[in-house]
Amino acid sequence: MPPATPEPTRPGAALELLVHGVGGTTPERMLDDPRTVRVTGDATAAIYRRTVDQHAEREPERFTDGRPVPEAYCWCNLTSGNGSRALWLLLLPFMVVNLAHWMRPPAGRKPGPGEGADTGSGSGAGPRSGSVRLYGVLVRLVALSLTVLLTAAACEVALDLTAWQCAGSARCAEERSWLGFMAADQGGWWSQPGRRLALAAVVPAALVGLLWYLSNRTWSAYEAQRPPRGDMDGDGTPDRELRPALGRPGFWYGRRLVARLRAAHTAAGVLTVAAAVGGAAARYDRHAGGTVREAVGWTLEAALALGAVVVIRVVCRRGRSEKRLDNRLDRAVVSCLPGASIALLVAAVLYAAWSRPGWRSTGTLPGDATFSVITLAQGVLVLALAAVALRMHRRAPHARTVLYGLGGPAVAMLACALGGVMSGGVAQRVADWLDGPATPGTGDDPIGPPVLLSWQASVIPVLLLLLLVPAAVLVVRTALTARRLAPVVEAEYEGEQPDVVRTRRIAGTRARAALTDTAPVMAGIVSGATLLLGAGALVGAWVSGTVPGKAFAGGHPFVESAAEAAQALGSWLIGFGFILFVTWGRRAYKDASARRTIGILWDVGTFWPRAAHPFAPPCYAERAVPDLAWRMSSWTGRTGGRLVISGHSQGSVLAAAAVWQLPAGTRRRVALLTYGSPLERLYGRWFPAYFGPGPLGALHREVHCWRNLWRRTDPIGGPVNLPAEGGKPEVDHRALRDPVVYGRTHQHPLPEPILGHGDYQADPVFAKERTVLLDRLPPALPLPAPRTGLSSDESQGSAGRSSG
Repeated sequence: MPPATPEPTRPGAALELLVHGVGGTTPERMLDDPRTVRVTGDATAAIYRRTVDQHAEREPERFTDGRPVPEAYCWCNLTSGNGSRALWLLLLPFMVVNLAHWMRPPAGRKPGPGEGADTGSGSGAGPRSGSVRLYGVLVRLVALSLTVLLTAAACEVALDLTAWQCAGSARCAEERSWLGFMAADQGGWWSQPGRRLALAAVVPAALVGLLWYLSNRTWSAYEAQRPPRGDMDGDGTPDRELRPALGRPGFWYGRRLVARLRAAHTAAGVLTVAAAVGGAAARYDRHAGGTVREAVGWTLEAALALGAVVVIRVVCRRGRSEKRLDNRLDRAVVSCLPGASIALLVAAVLYAAWSRPGWRSTGTLPGDATFSVITLAQGVLVLALAAVALRMHRRAPHARTVLYGLGGPAVAMLACALGGVMSGGVAQRVADWLDGPATPGTGDDPIGPPVLLSWQASVIPVLLLLLLVPAAVLVVRTALTARRLAPVVEAEYEGEQPDVVRTRRIAGTRARAALTDTAPVMAGIVSGATLLLGAGALVGAWVSGTVPGKAFAGGHPFVESAAEAAQALGSWLIGFGFILFVTWGRRAYKDASARRTIGILWDVGTFWPRAAHPFAPPCYAERAVPDLAWRMSSWTGRTGGRLVISGHSQGSVLAAAAVWQLPAGTRRRVALLTYGSPLERLYGRWFPAYFGPGPLGALHREVHCWRNLWRRTDPIGGPVNLPAEGGKPEVDHRALRDPVVYGRTHQHPLPEPILGHGDYQADPVFAKERTVLLDRLPPALPLPAPRTGLSSDESQGSAGRSSG
């Protein structure tokens, strides 16, 4: 007997697409049912339904009460799925500088009706595109300096401390038996300094290769998902309206730029290794007076300088292309640039391995000059970035923008500081290990890092002391705020018997939740202090030429002892900071709860595409946003039904981004419900060009209806501050009570918890507002019955794995 033809979809079909927030969860918890089935997707990210709702479109009689069919989109495995991803914590400086790219102020004109801010990614749109392009170029140069810095740190450890200093020291080589074949006093083939450097170059070169491999592999696994439309709108006509940045076809598909930057940063890392190996040999040949070798050295250094110029040009030349889906690749750059840099590295290794019997390794490699130039370049770039950002902010000021538009430069400075802590930390710890019981850089036969790293370590205790003052102010202010909020809390629960302990707990939770709004001030203080103290360390290293303790030798005893204490403590702290990174990553590999915590960091930090640094952790939104947009487009197109996308916390940001990507015809059938949402409180303030008043106002006008739920006890979510406009009501619901009930009642005999950022669905207001949104959507369209036995979603669902 032929298979039965399913009934046509009846008017009233409705779907609630749930998107979870930071930290992740399970489909069973999202759907409140132990039996779930995967409808579509894979083990990384998928959409689930309750098993009883698997074929809900064929059973509309079960939903005659107006309830929507619940679906859960689980994307937590994109950021915290397995233990190996916890090691992405070591890429933290790259992730932070990538955030700085997206923190620029709006381009300088207020968006008109139906449009938002321009892309800010070098697309050339808008009257202030020159400032936008310059901002992007400066951030990309800061990102390039971080790649060079961390590669130089690897060279410092492998080439300078190990192959040059320790292998050249009889005492150190004797204590490290594994270095015996390279020891200078052994007289073997590897005992010449150039050959030791050539062999040690394998370590930093392998690090650069690993970063290239991870960037290439994660792009294929996470970000190579095309948006649901190219340049076409829902009715098949070109979408020519000036879209908000996140609604443009190419925003979530940055393949071309990532490939260019990956090639450039790979080449920069390889060239850094080649310069460290070949530069030392070239300097010796110039002093030794070997005519042929000296000419080869000059030629090699000229080729390395030319390669550096090419890399900088590639980084500066092109930004993101978002107006259309750009599938092109700059194959000449992607293929030739890394290959040419590897050829130069091979030439440098062969040149360094040239026999030089009279060469002896004394002192240190010229790492001081390298790190000093990098530090100076980073400071100049950050200051230039601050000047551009401040100029852009003055053209379109807004009171809610953090640090008067200087959020991006402040975060870029923090990325440089993190890179300095990691590079200095590993150098200090390796030097301490190689030098045995002696203090690195001291003694008769010292093994120590560059002087600049010692000066940078010495300013860390000063920075921590400076931070104690604003931290104490925040503690006192929070306590005073909690005391001031106590009568406000009791007034909100009018008619309840006051309870001092209960009131104090609620007021304290509200006061602590408000600390989130002080993050910009703290970031500004830290970045400003870091810039000034870093400049002081740079000047100290240049002027004195010695470690801080020795620089003040012969002066006042108190000053000398304070400098020595700061150096010792800072050296310990900077090493401890690096060990903390490694230990936390190792713990997260074994501990699911720690892995979930690190996953929260990535949920916030890796939402944005890799526009500045290709070695940053992958952008999960380039997979999640197309997933959600495809699901909403396909379901509404197949059923003609009503859909409400319901996003919590970071899920509300994904939901908004997906709605922006929908064709106009689909957006008219979609409602947006956000709760615990950081859309304005965090994203709107830190990323004003993309989530500021202009873009969020455009989203309010474009989506059919939108409601936002929030609590005063929530440290992450808040109101989006969008008033009624064009016949649409205000987006924000009034602040939800938390807890729902103050004391004990017959309906609530036990004290209700303070929910804060979680369990918004437990509030009765949630279901009520969801129903209101569905009622405001156009009624579902009756469609003819499909000709096949099962719909595509249903056939996939039947093949899915039940988890009950």
